[in-house]
Amino acid sequence: MAVDRRIGKTREAIFKAFLGLMEEKGFEQITVNEIAARANVSRGTVYLHFVDKYDLLDQCIEKEMTELRERCMGTQENVDFTTSGPLLRTAEYLERHAGVFIILVNSNGISAFRTRLNVMLIEGLDKQIDMEGVNRGMNRAMLLQFMASAVVGVMEWWISHSLPCSAKKLVEDISILLERNQMGPPPLDALQ
Repeated sequence: MAVDRRIGKTREAIFKAFLGLMEEKGFEQITVNEIAARANVSRGTVYLHFVDKYDLLDQCIEKEMTELRERCMGTQENVDFTTSGPLLRTAEYLERHAGVFIILVNSNGISAFRTRLNVMLIEGLDKQIDMEGVNRGMNRAMLLQFMASAVVGVMEWWISHSLPCSAKKLVEDISILLERNQMGPPPLDALQ
């Protein structure tokens, strides 16, 4: 058991050193030697845990997204995805851990973050989407992708702009935007 705890502490020290360096100088300028020195471990220890700094970035994002998913999307409740459920918990989690996510979004990790958050949102929205009314006849997968991409884009903007509003306000506004999408203008052929 003690070995596992030491391994976990070493990995945490490496993650912390890595994020600190990314905040200071950006991903491309960081070297494994700098990560090792900041984490107070040998270069070999870093390579024992990670293939290279790209693997470290990927695992750092994976770690954060796994925790986010477990804390925010883990329950199988049947509530509105946006205002009272997982989306609000997700935004609140991002708000509480803003430092890490601001670093990740403003680094090379943005595409990996976007992809993982998009998948999470598609899973959540899939349970809520109404394929009747204005969505009748639409391709469900395309609609889910459109809505999730829009939400992820807004969340990226929110994070990259250092959270200009509260998580609650963000989700309220996203909910309004999603509702407007459901009540959007009639299709072009209906206007002709």
